[in-house]
Amino acid sequence: MSAQLRASLLPATWRPDPRRLLPDDPTGVSGPPLARGFALVYLGVILVRSLIHLVAEDGGAGSIATIDLSVEGGDNIVAMFGQWGAVQLLLGLLLTVLVLRYPGLVPLVLATLALELVLREVAGALKPVTTVGTAPGAAGNAPALVLVTAALLLSLCPRRTGCRAWPRAVA
Repeated sequence: MSAQLRASLLPATWRPDPRRLLPDDPTGVSGPPLARGFALVYLGVILVRSLIHLVAEDGGAGSIATIDLSVEGGDNIVAMFGQWGAVQLLLGLLLTVLVLRYPGLVPLVLATLALELVLREVAGALKPVTTVGTAPGAAGNAPALVLVTAALLLSLCPRRTGCRAWPRAVA
């Protein structure tokens, strides 16, 4: 990656401004393109995950989250995973539309994603789930929170002057 392309992805200064969380003009792009790109990739992961919960035979509860479904009420666990997938799909689609249509809301979307991870950790601590192995969600929440928080801070920094919303590769 060229130095010019790399520089165009990063902010003009590394000083996050919390006022950018709710901009006056949500249609304008204020943060660096890297933050918006990260948000879209992360939302893509959420959409795939939600579809697995929604359409997989076991909702991913047994095959991915390693929950023992042979217990009494195992069908209810699968049903809850399917319903959770539906809610995740709705949230993921809504946030994707916001990022694409209103790029000025990228910081708000990233704050929402960070808060969702924090609340999921709190819920897991209050109501732990017993699994046979380590579920990807349990293993991935802390690293995801670090990445989403870093992207949130990046999105609150001003973009470089003259920077395109989506930089093109420089020869």
